[in-house]
Amino acid sequence: MNSVLSTPTTVDWPAWPTYGLEDDLLPRLEAWQRSGVTTAALATLVQIVGSSPRPLGSEMAVTADGRIAGYVSGGCVEGAVAAEAGEVISSGRPKLLDYGAGSPVLDVQLTCGGRIAILVRRLDDLGRHVAHRRAERRARRDCWLDIDLEHGSEHAVAAEAPGPRTGVFRQHYPAMARLVLVGGDPITLAVAQLAEQLGLEVGLLRPYGPSAPPPGVRLAFYDTRALATALPAVVCDQATAIYSLTHDIDDDESVLLHGLASPAFRLGVLGSRRKADERRARLIARGVPESEIARIDMPAGIDMAATNPREIALSIVARVVAARPRACPIAAFA
Repeated sequence: MNSVLSTPTTVDWPAWPTYGLEDDLLPRLEAWQRSGVTTAALATLVQIVGSSPRPLGSEMAVTADGRIAGYVSGGCVEGAVAAEAGEVISSGRPKLLDYGAGSPVLDVQLTCGGRIAILVRRLDDLGRHVAHRRAERRARRDCWLDIDLEHGSEHAVAAEAPGPRTGVFRQHYPAMARLVLVGGDPITLAVAQLAEQLGLEVGLLRPYGPSAPPPGVRLAFYDTRALATALPAVVCDQATAIYSLTHDIDDDESVLLHGLASPAFRLGVLGSRRKADERRARLIARGVPESEIARIDMPAGIDMAATNPREIALSIVARVVAARPRACPIAAFA
């Protein structure tokens, strides 16, 4: 593992690691840009040997005035990386940092006993980087960037492009996972709130519901039209999960059939085990094969003896988070 080393300078560091609560950095980068920031340092976890508390491709962003978002380890190296990021912003020269077991940086080690490489590079045009990623997200496409480990430059590549050449790290930002909910009861509200907090985009269908969306949750869309009209307009791609929480077996079946006809990564329906057996029998009668019915989370949620709306929401969102598509970055070291 190659490295470019320098002695980290002293930086002010937050008493609590609130920066580590941000995993999706795009909204933060956009906010920085709107505030007038034109360049920032981006630290990317590009190689793991042994164990690591964070997955390959994890990122941390740092501005010249010391604002920080994201994290690349369990807190072991963030302070050192932030200091290095300040130097990278000043010089414009990327650094490939080497931490952990066997690393020459003896004063920064990892509690997990592994070894990691982190590329710190300056985004000379923050606006361009943000605009490209936002356009891909808006189109609900995966975003792939090839990052040169020596020069720090990046360029977009297609998902089907051949593997990266040696010395290039292919970063993958998957399309944002979306959870479409059909319903309007307290459980629906609790699921919508929790899903948004965990980084899922949320859409809500509530046939004949109030004109205003529910308070306290940001929705990608809200549709109050009759289900027969609203449901066909919902596009379920590979990054979409759709859950019916209507308590109406006919509406639930319509939602499930819509989801089964799509590549949605997860489907679900609220109800008891008895109702689940009834729904399964109805789907089989419609000719839906067992292999497809296995895609459905019913009764919705993990078995955790949940009784109130927030507990039930936790059980449902846990299922969705466990199944959602994940980033698949590719490292190409010599």
